[in-house]
Amino acid sequence: MLMKPKPNSNFSIFPFLLLLLCFLIVVVRSSDVAVEGGSDEELDDLEQLLAVDEQLQEDRPDQQSEAETVSKAQRIVLELNGDNTKRLIDGNEFVMVLGYAPWCARSAELMPRFAEAATDLKEMGSPVLMAKIDGERYSKVASQLEIKGFPTLLLFLNGTSQPYTGGFSSEDIVIWVQKKTGASTMILNTVDEAQRFLKKHHTFVVGLFEKSEDSPGHDEFVKAASLDNEIQFVETRSSVVAKLLFPDLKTNNVFVGMVKSEAERYTAYDGPWQAEKILEFLNSNKFPLITKLTESNTVRVYASPVKLQVMVFSKTDDFETLAQPLEDIARQFKSKLMFIYIDISNENLAMPFLTLFGIEDAKKTVVAAFNNNLNSKFLLESDPSASNIEEFCSGLAHGTVSPYYKSEPIPDNQNGSVVAVVGRTFDELVLKSRDNVFLEVHTPWCLTCEGLSKQVEKLSKHFKGFENLVFARIDASANEHPKLKVDDYPTILLYKTGEKEKPLKVSTKSSAKEMAVFINKELKPKDRSAKDEL
Repeated sequence: MLMKPKPNSNFSIFPFLLLLLCFLIVVVRSSDVAVEGGSDEELDDLEQLLAVDEQLQEDRPDQQSEAETVSKAQRIVLELNGDNTKRLIDGNEFVMVLGYAPWCARSAELMPRFAEAATDLKEMGSPVLMAKIDGERYSKVASQLEIKGFPTLLLFLNGTSQPYTGGFSSEDIVIWVQKKTGASTMILNTVDEAQRFLKKHHTFVVGLFEKSEDSPGHDEFVKAASLDNEIQFVETRSSVVAKLLFPDLKTNNVFVGMVKSEAERYTAYDGPWQAEKILEFLNSNKFPLITKLTESNTVRVYASPVKLQVMVFSKTDDFETLAQPLEDIARQFKSKLMFIYIDISNENLAMPFLTLFGIEDAKKTVVAAFNNNLNSKFLLESDPSASNIEEFCSGLAHGTVSPYYKSEPIPDNQNGSVVAVVGRTFDELVLKSRDNVFLEVHTPWCLTCEGLSKQVEKLSKHFKGFENLVFARIDASANEHPKLKVDDYPTILLYKTGEKEKPLKVSTKSSAKEMAVFINKELKPKDRSAKDEL
């Protein structure tokens, strides 16, 4: 389920969707009229409408406009409302429901793909009923269906729902629905079937089993297909069909290979005939050499089994010059590193990552990496040339690149009673300092930080001249250090000389006087009287 965006979210909407949205408004208004008949009557009406569409297409096959195509696809998808939802879901074995909101841009992007998937499934003879519901207009019904955001996709099997976990292209939807409601593999026996298949499918796994039921590995192939929810599995007994699907085929024996619509188009499987090994092969090969991050594939990308991910943030024109050498580098580190391209001009996608590096105003190409297993990040700080990127990736693969920590520029601490610490000076001014350090950790958005800062300023002046005691502060939103583990702001830590590895946490609810008492107690000055009174 995707998160519910704000009504003013910025997403690209193709011009023809304007007609789609107009059609949607008409459908929503017409749904005010209560549906009198049962689900059978509604399905009969649907079949009659589709029959008219098919007749029109036969009469003028070359003149059907894009608008007519969209309209036909939309009619295949039933509109649910307060009267018919329960009846349709309870009365059909399989119902795929799209919960949407008219103002939601992502819903508008998904609806034509959903309608296209409905068309393909109908042509395939799928028993699945495809339906949609305006979750804002029929909020009570949507809540009963457990639609909590827009868009949401749910599959109902005999009235019981399960969340959709596939991709968001029409092909992704078709594959996922077929696997949940029909056969896990598609059997192709003729060249004609294979040619029709190739017109609609761009990524798939093909298995050649000349004696299907008796071939070694066939059962494991089918098992792998049933466990996978994303990729279309195809099996055939014909080596001719297999050769058409996988032109690099060099055997007539049992064979499994993966086909993708990108630079690394054909990849043969050479592992043991075990379902889990076949799935491992797919997980390592299902993504392109370089994956372009989009709003619709973020979940799949983050769920990749390759957890060390190299991200290239670049403008489209700049990336084109890097694309070929990057593919060569990606091929070199395949299965070790995943390469992701993010259009730097797409702030919705790029900015959350760049902010983690303190790079909010990047204008040129930035190369960074994340190890999702260790929650660590890395940054190529030299020029992002092909050779430097390759060296950076080699270091990542071999574990020789140091994690990156944000830091502001080193400040001038000549004046002021409280020392400003940044990421680059944390070792020198805090951990390696011979002084005791009273450190305030704050962020700009912290509501109570400003008041505490005033208390620290007061304490610093009160203890001015106090031997071996330094008051300092660090902005945790712009500075990081591996030894500074703070997730609550504000935080005050006392780093005592000789005990820097175990700083003492000071209560931020204490008054200035209570903090002064705490400092005197912990530092125990012997050569001066206690300075508790402020």
